[in-house]
Amino acid sequence: MTAASDCQTSSLCLARTEVRHLPVYNAGLSEEAVRAKYGISRITKLGSNENPYGPSPAALGHWAEIASSLFRYPDASAEGLREELSRQTGIDTNRIVIGNGSEQIIRMICEAFLSPADRLVTVLPSFGLHLIWPQMMGARAEAIPMTPEARFDLPALHQAVTSAPLKVLMFSNPSNPVGCMMTGDAMQALIDACPADTLIVIDEAYWEYARSSQDYADSLSILEKQSRPWIVLRTFSKAYGLAGLRVGYALTSDPGLTAVMTRVRDPFNSNSAALEMARLSLLDQDHMLRTVDSTLTEGRALKSALEKRGYFVAQSFANFLFFDARESASDLAGRLLEHGIIVKPWKETGYENWIRVSIARSEDSHAFLQAFDHVRKPLHSSAA
Repeated sequence: MTAASDCQTSSLCLARTEVRHLPVYNAGLSEEAVRAKYGISRITKLGSNENPYGPSPAALGHWAEIASSLFRYPDASAEGLREELSRQTGIDTNRIVIGNGSEQIIRMICEAFLSPADRLVTVLPSFGLHLIWPQMMGARAEAIPMTPEARFDLPALHQAVTSAPLKVLMFSNPSNPVGCMMTGDAMQALIDACPADTLIVIDEAYWEYARSSQDYADSLSILEKQSRPWIVLRTFSKAYGLAGLRVGYALTSDPGLTAVMTRVRDPFNSNSAALEMARLSLLDQDHMLRTVDSTLTEGRALKSALEKRGYFVAQSFANFLFFDARESASDLAGRLLEHGIIVKPWKETGYENWIRVSIARSEDSHAFLQAFDHVRKPLHSSAA
């Protein structure tokens, strides 16, 4: 069968050229899928960077009240949540966009601002949708690798943003999946190097874990003092423990930017339970801060344990660790699944030996290390 006749019968040939070759985002495995495949009762899920302490008990106390109104459509404007976010961030409500998770907002940004052949710069390894959604729009996504020390390669990023016309600069800080962070001075210098009309997008999905660090970049302060258009992304999926409800938000440089994004936003893109649970969670900062502190403490212990075993672990300011397994990450992750341990093997070119493991409770770290010691290949001293 010729390629032409095959195209006449294939559903894929109906798709736009960009979509035909679009990679599928690796969302990871569910506990149910692993339990069913391996017949294991206890699953330790460390592949999705969830908050194991769950959402605010005070917010959950309103769940029955929330459920009583589920027959109503949600507030399409998300006014209540945007007003509370405005109070806490100092950003006017007309500069706040709510999404079905921040990943939907990334898609909205690409749909609203990227055209075929537009150039976007990001980093490698990256959050997959920072590359997939631009490619969906036909944009040219250029990913700058991290340094061998697993840090932002600032000279290479500077070269990238100045070497050709640049429509969008998009990166996560702290980095996902690496966990490293960009300091305020470094961020200021990188933004200053961008063309005046470049859209700056900083994905701060993990900012609650990093913001207490003395060197963490106050992105809002930096961005407000310059004239380029910008968007800062944040989420309730991580530190607030609401991953199952899918709610994130964007803070924008001006109401006009918000208005453009609204043109591509689904009218009811966040459900009523998510909107109200997010608003109530914002009122219970104590719970969020306690879980963040517990996670960071456990993360230091897990990092130390892996380093004592001879592995290089990237410095992390988030609720996960990224380490060089020094063997096929996919193979190692597969062996861990047989013990009920879910981690995320990285598959981007150059990082096929790296694994991202979420930081959870101490008993979860213990289960991971116990299984890891059982299935990992011995390290040779010459490679240590």
